[in-house]
Amino acid sequence: MMEIADERIRYAIEHTEVLKLPKQTLATFGTTNVDYYLLTEPVYTELVNQQETVIRAGKVSSERPRIVTPTYLTKLEGFTENARRYIELLAREHPHAPGLLYSYKNEPKELTIVSDPLNVVASRLNEKIDREGEKLAAIIKGVDELWDVSLLKFISQLTEGSLGSNIAELRKRGLLDIDRAGIPREARLRIEELFELVKQGLADPAKLKIELDRWDLFEEYEDRFLSLFRRR
Repeated sequence: MMEIADERIRYAIEHTEVLKLPKQTLATFGTTNVDYYLLTEPVYTELVNQQETVIRAGKVSSERPRIVTPTYLTKLEGFTENARRYIELLAREHPHAPGLLYSYKNEPKELTIVSDPLNVVASRLNEKIDREGEKLAAIIKGVDELWDVSLLKFISQLTEGSLGSNIAELRKRGLLDIDRAGIPREARLRIEELFELVKQGLADPAKLKIELDRWDLFEEYEDRFLSLFRRR
């Protein structure tokens, strides 16, 4: 059964095509919202005598990419067993090698079915995007029953296209620099930001504690962390 599922996913990846990428890459220091139109041919197309296209409209939000290390990634949840083994191998060989972690949120908006061929719908949407000057919009040709896989392929391509410029900006500001403890400068600044947010009551202290634990820094910041509660 796993082999069949893998084959279907590979099929969806191979038959997904990004027809229009956003004109802007993902922002390095802010949230990026990309509107997408994912076009598919209905699974029942072969059973009817007409061409229809399913339009799934939505928005993908990308948070500011975070600088992490393989050691940090070993503390995150949600990875498959094989992925975790790979990360642990990286952590042993390159424990402090910096990399970028991108976080995405998908917000589906609406689903419509129109009685036009997919290429006609794509052309019409492309003209609309250009006419309205939408710089953060994309058109994706996907596979109907595995449209979420098609969306993930788009996200992967979007990330790959933004990686170079994001790394260049971070390096220019010295945020990729690693200190003696093996912690990237950007991570130290993020911890400072979390301390300030917790102090102002704008963030949950548990979130700060988790971040410190992931970097194995709780002992270093323990007194300062506990002082947050003494002031309340």
